[in-house]
This record gives sequence, structure tokens and C-alpha cells, in this order.
Amino acid sequence: QVQLVESGGGLVQAGGSLRLSCAASGRSLSNYAMGWFRQAPGKEREFVAAISWNGVTTRYADSVKGRFTISRDNAKKTVTLQMNSLAPEDTAVYYCAGRTLSATTYDYWGQGTQVTVSS
Repeated sequence: QVQLVESGGGLVQAGGSLRLSCAASGRSLSNYAMGWFRQAPGKEREFVAAISWNGVTTRYADSVKGRFTISRDNAKKTVTLQMNSLAPEDTAVYYCAGRTLSATTYDYWGQGTQVTVSS
């Protein structure tokens, strides 16, 4: 198992940048594909970005592609989401998640960190 803790959320002006971090503990991070999800007020949780176990492959939601970058450092047991050109529509609670390589769904989740983008 792995425990995940997000940090780096806060209030930022539209057009600004923010970097979220996910600190993992427990099993080696290389056992998991990692992802970021978000949930805005009144909306369901949505996929934001994902990265393969070794960082070779990344995938992004169309809404953030070109603006957000996901990365990982298995040695440091961290996953990062660099968010640029933020807009009010990006306001949400952001969650870090891990998926066992043999699983079809994400089975480990952090508590979330609030990101608020002012207009």
C-alpha cells in the first residue's frame, strides 16, 4: 500500500501558475501509475493528468493539455503537477491518486488540496 499527501494548493490570480506536489510513503512508487484528478463545486470528479510508473508516458485531459505538466520522481517518492495559465475554471479540489499496475482503477487517494483561481 501507499499513502499520499498533496500540498501546494492555494489562491492564485488568473493567468498565474501553481505547482502541486504529492508526497508518497509506503511501497516503492514504481509500483504505481499516478494521476491527478479534480472536483469543482457542484461537479463530479474529473481526470486531469496521468503518468506511467516510470514516467515515460503521460496523458492529459483536453481542458488542461498544454497548460499542465505532470512529472514524477520515484526516488524521492513525489509526483508533481505544474499548472500554468490558470483560469477560474481550474478552481477545484485537486487529488493525487495511485493505481497498482495490474489494476484498472485508481485505488489510492490523497486528501486533496484546494486550488482557487481568481478572475
